[in-house]
Amino acid sequence: MNSKVNHSELSNQLIVNLPILFSQPTGIATYAANLFPHLQPLNPTLLISPIASKHFPLASEFPCYPIPGDLTPAQGTKGHFRRLLWTQFKLPHIHHNLKSSLLFSPIPEAPIYTNCRYVVMVHDLIPLRFPKRFSPLTPYFRYYIPQVLSQSQHILCNSTSTARDIIDFYNIPASKITPILLGYNNHFREWGVGSRECGGDAMVGKSPYFLYVGRHDPYKNIHRLIDAFAAIPNCRNYELWIAGSSDPRYTPILQAKVEELSLTNQIKFLDYVPYEELPIIINGAIAVVFPSLWEGFGFPVLEAMACGTPVITSNISSLPEVAGDAAILINPYNTSEITEAMAGIATDNNLRSRLSHLSLARANQFSWEKTGKATVEVLSNYL
Repeated sequence: MNSKVNHSELSNQLIVNLPILFSQPTGIATYAANLFPHLQPLNPTLLISPIASKHFPLASEFPCYPIPGDLTPAQGTKGHFRRLLWTQFKLPHIHHNLKSSLLFSPIPEAPIYTNCRYVVMVHDLIPLRFPKRFSPLTPYFRYYIPQVLSQSQHILCNSTSTARDIIDFYNIPASKITPILLGYNNHFREWGVGSRECGGDAMVGKSPYFLYVGRHDPYKNIHRLIDAFAAIPNCRNYELWIAGSSDPRYTPILQAKVEELSLTNQIKFLDYVPYEELPIIINGAIAVVFPSLWEGFGFPVLEAMACGTPVITSNISSLPEVAGDAAILINPYNTSEITEAMAGIATDNNLRSRLSHLSLARANQFSWEKTGKATVEVLSNYL
């Protein structure tokens, strides 16, 4: 890690705050990890922990300023709370000491009631759309984030859908918001003919399977996905794989539902799948099914399309922005629509082939290079 920062050379310098990077990234950390290499034209200084820098070798190509490693989502609520305190009381001093004129945060967190100038990224406002009683995210989104956004120089977001939410929930003017669609890693790619028919090299002999990738929160709509799968004619000839970290609040309820339907042999809970292994199971699936009730962007949809895997996803929020005409769009509240789409994929080879070709063409419109270039253009306006 290059932590030797010459403070005298950093006037008007951009600093990029990366406390959320850790070894098992989810959506937001994936965004941060893939974006920062493309900010090179601005010669930023990265605020990154020594632990995180070991997992992201490209960080060594930037001036780096070491920060604590216990501020990540891996530490749960404690990490979140520590990060907020650090952001309010430590980050302003770093900003001052580095003589930086602009802070960029890949999450909507920044020091408030200070003279720090910053641009932030908003990924979604799902805790406001689907509030949970006693969740610490409720006051966070209702009171802290709106203050951050009101004091920011500019706001980035990951879709037009998220931009509309920022305007509607926080009354932020549209002129202060720039939507920038995201990208995908190059290791998400098509394996070629046969991978979906046999379930991938590591899956030979398994039944054809549908795949869901993501968390188990209720708004992800997995309970309807399970019901939809159970209603497929001859569903016992297929499997449904649910990839995503187990959650003691929600996973047992889903598993109990599977047991009630006597589908424990057909529906597999894979728990967390390492990021580098996701292309294996995506390529092996006959379709990725992502019937979420709301998304700020929807990485699983884009990553599946990049692999040429047919996609079934929701017709609301940002998901049509990502999928375009390359997926089967369903009403996520209508279980029978999900069933019909899955049954069509299971039985119609021509449909699978057509969706696969459309998916690859659609994915080619997205890249981290495009995301980075658009981000550099915005940040340059405030340096």
